[in-house]
Amino acid sequence: MFSKILIANRGEVAVRVIRAAKELGIRTVAVFSEADASSLHVKLADESVCIGKAPASDSYLNIPSIISAAEITDVEAIHPGYGFLAEDAHFAEICESCQIKFIGPTPENIRIMGDKMAAKNAAKKAGLPITPGSKGIVNTKEEALSTAKKIKYPVIIKASLGGGGKGMRVCHNDVRLVGAFLTAQREAEAAFGNPDVYIEKYIEEPRHIEFQILADSYGHVVHLGERECTIQRRHQKLIEESPSPALDAKVRKKMGDIAVRCAKSIGYVNAGTIEFLMDKNNNFYFMEMNTRIQVEHTVTEMLTGIDLVKEQIKIAAGEKLKYKQDDIKFRGSSIECRVYAEDPDNDFRPCPGRIAALNLPGGPGIRIDTHIYQGYEISPYYDSMIAKIISYGSSRRQAISIMRRALDEFILEPIKTTIPFNREVLSNPSFLRGRFTTAFVDKLLEAKERIK
Repeated sequence: MFSKILIANRGEVAVRVIRAAKELGIRTVAVFSEADASSLHVKLADESVCIGKAPASDSYLNIPSIISAAEITDVEAIHPGYGFLAEDAHFAEICESCQIKFIGPTPENIRIMGDKMAAKNAAKKAGLPITPGSKGIVNTKEEALSTAKKIKYPVIIKASLGGGGKGMRVCHNDVRLVGAFLTAQREAEAAFGNPDVYIEKYIEEPRHIEFQILADSYGHVVHLGERECTIQRRHQKLIEESPSPALDAKVRKKMGDIAVRCAKSIGYVNAGTIEFLMDKNNNFYFMEMNTRIQVEHTVTEMLTGIDLVKEQIKIAAGEKLKYKQDDIKFRGSSIECRVYAEDPDNDFRPCPGRIAALNLPGGPGIRIDTHIYQGYEISPYYDSMIAKIISYGSSRRQAISIMRRALDEFILEPIKTTIPFNREVLSNPSFLRGRFTTAFVDKLLEAKERIK
């Protein structure tokens, strides 16, 4: 086992990794930007190093600074968290070349699954169901029109190196396609440094289901069940839960087996997530693989009792998985509400600022993952997610009831947050019945606008 690791991230995920490492008896090093000097992860780590100015490009994305911090503190491994450099194959290679273990998959795993087109081809080779679409990168508007004619509208344009909805456009006709194609290319270039896009058949109002994978370096792979990630806005997840109210035992086993097969087919190592889109007839299609720990890993931990971050560290240290598939047991129901410092009544505008009053919920069945505290200054430089509330109950109904109570207890002043919006979702009859699609949030917001 490692004696000291560096966490190349910030916020709640940095705190999460520090806690897991401490419980394993591992010393931790936090890196921070000038804007994060008073952040909680800096206070909790055994050591800390400032790596640059506030902009992420000068700090959390500054590979030389992070490697220098690792070398001067003599760490054996780096955990990237999620976001920033977590899915950067080049960063993983540099870590390995500097004799620093990257706590995550291999650079080759990241490279294959980080390129959406390459990932789709790898999944197809492994026998996974694939959404109809272009055979490769689409370079011209003429190719885009030809592809759309073959697979028929509606179609969706996706950035090959995309994520978070960037470089993604839905089109229902030729006129929309031409303009959206050029816009998606420009957006992909700006966001990812690569303008490559491809086109798929757009599955209207699907459900978004993902399966958690753990794989060691000895060929052992297990899945830890699914997470329902359908409640999202502009392709950004807002509320997640497990198990999914849409899956029965037969479909669950089929999807889980396929997810494991996909991971095995590329020799995957460490934690990862296989993501699927499922239509109204329960037909499902491979969408992508995330080669990192996910924000919503918490609900899986609540159901299985397995600490996924500890497992990541153990696998990176060369340990074998102690679980076979039959050893993984799922109990109860868990829901996660992401809390963003955003104003849901003003198009979810970010609301940075100082927290004057704070009360975090607690009690039976509640877990809080956060980096905020009273007096903390929410920075305008980074993602506006400031906390995750996770509830657990013996049933979905109980998990919802506990979450509602926790949302009522959460006090954060004077910052506007998405907590009122979360309350609306958890009180909506369609959500309570488990009958919703990725269009749920848009329809809810449209209905509110009509009332105004």
